[in-house]
Amino acid sequence: MSQPITIDDIYKLFQTSQAEADRRSQEADRRLKKPEKTVAQTSKEVAGLTTRWGRFVEELVEPAVVRLFQERGIEIDQTFSRARQRRQGLAMEIDILGVNGSDVVVVECKSRLSRDDVDEFLDKLLRFKQSFPTYQTYRAYGAVAAIEIDRGVDRYAYQNGLFVIHPSGNTVEIANDRGFEPRTW
Repeated sequence: MSQPITIDDIYKLFQTSQAEADRRSQEADRRLKKPEKTVAQTSKEVAGLTTRWGRFVEELVEPAVVRLFQERGIEIDQTFSRARQRRQGLAMEIDILGVNGSDVVVVECKSRLSRDDVDEFLDKLLRFKQSFPTYQTYRAYGAVAAIEIDRGVDRYAYQNGLFVIHPSGNTVEIANDRGFEPRTW
């Protein structure tokens, strides 16, 4: 009988995959004098690996969103994965939306979270209500979720008013302390 997969198992798998992606990237760098086709193929493979891990993070976080935010006093009653909107030349995709009658939590999921990812997400939050006018009168909160977070990036996200979601045991949790005051958009 096989044992259930834990977050630690997933994290180890992610690190192995990340190491493989790094190895392939370094190999591509060494082959720069070879035809560009080899470099393009390697880049495509690395990008595909990153995309799959990002989707995996979404699948891990989405079922926990209701519980996580209820614990923080935000009574989420619906979630939507990969919400997309195209209107008036604006296009936006949100990894996970958590909604109730007056609040919306916008969650960005990454396999590895960098400072640039946080900055891009903050910009996305500024445009969110233009792209999703249904939520124009809602309080919008932002959250970032990742398996791996670059050094200091969790603190940077926290300082910018974002919830930070990371792996913990067999599930995920919000890393922000209980005194955290989230920013609203």
